[in-house]
Amino acid sequence: MEAPELKRFEMKSLPRGQGSSIPLLQEGRRPNNLQCQGLTPQERVDNLPMEVREGFILIEQKSEGQLFDKWPETYDRWFTTPIGALVRKYEGELLLDLLEPDRGETILDAGCGTGVFTLDILSSGARVMGLDVSLPMLQRARQKAGGYPVQLVLGDIVCLPFPEEVFDKVVSVTALEFIADGEGAVRELFRVAKKGGTIVVATLNSLSPWASRRKTKAERGHTLFQKAIFRSPDELVSLAPMEGIIQTAIHFYKDADPAKVPEMEMEGRRKGLNTGAFVAARWRKP
Repeated sequence: MEAPELKRFEMKSLPRGQGSSIPLLQEGRRPNNLQCQGLTPQERVDNLPMEVREGFILIEQKSEGQLFDKWPETYDRWFTTPIGALVRKYEGELLLDLLEPDRGETILDAGCGTGVFTLDILSSGARVMGLDVSLPMLQRARQKAGGYPVQLVLGDIVCLPFPEEVFDKVVSVTALEFIADGEGAVRELFRVAKKGGTIVVATLNSLSPWASRRKTKAERGHTLFQKAIFRSPDELVSLAPMEGIIQTAIHFYKDADPAKVPEMEMEGRRKGLNTGAFVAARWRKP
């Protein structure tokens, strides 16, 4: 497939409103979360920093981001294993079914990591703004994105540096489990979505056997899982002030026979199980 035209979306140190259809940030000092909550949406854009370096918009990095800085290679390598590739396939299918990205749409991928699922969205012809707290993660995402129309921002989901209602759709994949204030994070995702827009949030399901394993790893010193907050489907959908659609995927164990996984996954879907390791919710902004 021919790469989409990049010039309109290329990251450049331009005054706000020039050279990009997505609002860029201006110079200033990034406030902490408490101060951020006191800013109007326009003040967030006017007073937050914009520094473009090697194709990234950089915002002052929080310490939480450093937790993920050493994981890009390990994270991507997991998806190349037989089971990891199947996990990526079924998670990606569920995300695309819920998000329904379309050509020409502007979509925020909040907590994009190394861009594993960002590429699926880009392949639909949509323009993507990818945001993450870890610069090494974003650097890996940039390598993968090639000539696709994507902008990458080092920033924080709980204090998004964008004005209200600028994105056609918003998605966040396996980032919420590292955010204590889940309701505040989802509120931010709603804020930047346009009226009638779609918001999709996916996280790790507390009802899954995978969660039990991960909690055991946390007890044994796994640095990421020690910080993880596992939520049930009901807990996830309750983070928004309206009803949403909830689905789960990954109805098999990590040590399952890869040849038997498709049958196990289909069986879980047929039964409508809520115990899949990957739980996703979708809402429409009124």
